[in-house]
Amino acid sequence: MAGNAIGLGNFWRFPYQLASNGGGAFMIPYFFALFFLGIPVMWIEWTIGRYGGKYGHGTLGPMFYLMSRDSLKPRGALWFGVLGGLLGFSVASLLSSYYYQIIGWSAAYTYYSLTGAYFGQDTYKFFVSYISNTSAVVFFWGLTMVILGIAVAQGVSKGIERWVKVMMPTLYVFAIILVIRALTLGSPVKPEWSALKGLEYIWKPNFEALSQNFFKIALAAAGQIFFTLSLGMGIIHNYASYLGPEDDVALSGLATVSLNEFAEVILGGSLAIPIAFAYLGPEKAIKSGVGLAYMSLPNVFMNMPAGRLFGAFWFLLLWFAGFTSAIATYNYLVAMLEEDIHIDRKKGTWLVFIWLFILGLPIALDKTLLVLTDMDMWVGSYFLVILGFFDVIVGLWIFGMNRFWEELHKGAYIKVPGWFKPIMMYIAPIYMLILLLGNTWDYIRNGVLTLSPAYIEDLVKNQALVPTTTAYAKHAVTISRSMIIIVVILGAIEAYMAIKKKYGEELEKNEVLIRV
Repeated sequence: MAGNAIGLGNFWRFPYQLASNGGGAFMIPYFFALFFLGIPVMWIEWTIGRYGGKYGHGTLGPMFYLMSRDSLKPRGALWFGVLGGLLGFSVASLLSSYYYQIIGWSAAYTYYSLTGAYFGQDTYKFFVSYISNTSAVVFFWGLTMVILGIAVAQGVSKGIERWVKVMMPTLYVFAIILVIRALTLGSPVKPEWSALKGLEYIWKPNFEALSQNFFKIALAAAGQIFFTLSLGMGIIHNYASYLGPEDDVALSGLATVSLNEFAEVILGGSLAIPIAFAYLGPEKAIKSGVGLAYMSLPNVFMNMPAGRLFGAFWFLLLWFAGFTSAIATYNYLVAMLEEDIHIDRKKGTWLVFIWLFILGLPIALDKTLLVLTDMDMWVGSYFLVILGFFDVIVGLWIFGMNRFWEELHKGAYIKVPGWFKPIMMYIAPIYMLILLLGNTWDYIRNGVLTLSPAYIEDLVKNQALVPTTTAYAKHAVTISRSMIIIVVILGAIEAYMAIKKKYGEELEKNEVLIRV
């Protein structure tokens, strides 16, 4: 599970979220969300997943249904099952549509490092030229997709665990080497540009920026916690479903959080932003957006002995890190086909490949990255927190805190302190609800939902990677929103049909008939 959680979220998404949300302003709600959301929801998702696995389910729809049906009766539980199913399907599909693109960037930069393609060039302009090269983007993304399909088709133990055992330790070691190098850069370009200024930007609390954009920054921080820990995606539920009824989830969940946060805060936070401040300058570093890591890190390799080799090795490790996380979302969709429609794993793998390729194509063809950025805003933050909220509602409020606490501690090597109960049951859902409602109001007020002219102009000015028109920006965001709506509808239909197929008799009689 640590291999699943530790991925590009640590070394790609965390730095750019941190940079674009005020640095020190971001870290305050980030640590709050880690303690009050990340750890509690991690335990909840492990427990829900293991519980669903007893009934042979690895996807969220049936899991939510099973945990709801005693308190609400089957017909009432059906709607929570449909909600969980549509969210799990939507997040796994939509997140994969753009996350796999980023993994493709790492594959491309592995090649570009070996060939020295970006050496001696402006790394900002080089990244823009790569994103504008549609054939290169599609090739490296497609190559990643094919290798993912092969790995998933081999199954969880053969295709997933075998990769992780080699990738993760190597990634840690090399990241530590790069951090040491980053913190000893000094000011290689201008005296006022330095890596230490980047560290100061990260760790100096910025209460003014936080107060001015509280809901935006706080949701971004909560979304990053969920993204980096793979929460609110359905994939921890899926992996936990493979556990036995007495396999530990309490210590395993805590260990996953600890390993991931070391990789993210200590390693990821000490790499891209300090290096970007030293080579690109503060202004460009803060505005680099989703491409930050790929614009800043090449500067280190250009200015060190054997830079081509070290650069290729680093981006290969990033590709590995993204790969281990991507397998999880891919596996969730394949498990859904296996479980709900009884399609053979190998056939299901390539059906999912076609589905994800169709979803990813509009993002791969968008040279401005506006489709990707809009998708990440909704799926990478908003949807994850919604699913986390309903994890709490179903796993604690409907299933019952006492029953949940008993399930959590079955086979556990540690005893979770009792004072975590009110955090899990009250503080976590209230905080998530406040963030969701506050951001929804901000989205309405700022024209994010209606795509107001002012909002579109802001996209063109501050978020488009290459110069573009307001007409194109509106078109790109409309594509993103349309994809989200279509996938949500399909997810709801799939979840409803899956639950009806397995538990049709229960629903007809409105009483529980199947127990394990």
